[in-house]
Amino acid sequence: MGKKDADYQVVYRGESLGRFVVGGWVFFQRRKEYGGGYWLGRTYEDCFWLEFERPTSLYEGVKYIVVYEGQQAHSQVFNDDFNLT
Repeated sequence: MGKKDADYQVVYRGESLGRFVVGGWVFFQRRKEYGGGYWLGRTYEDCFWLEFERPTSLYEGVKYIVVYEGQQAHSQVFNDDFNLT
């Protein structure tokens, strides 16, 4: 189930999520007869929030997480010299 130092967990077919981190990323692998792929979402105390409306590949999901986390890290950076002209 995922690497310990990764920013996400992977739950493979037939397994369950043993523990979750509030706001943590989780991939749930779909059964092959339903098209395969993974559901990507975030875990919270009272729900699992799907990030996409359809399943994704593990590669695309990890790529999304890397971009998302990078944007979040720089979301409070402002340019005081910004000019609209």
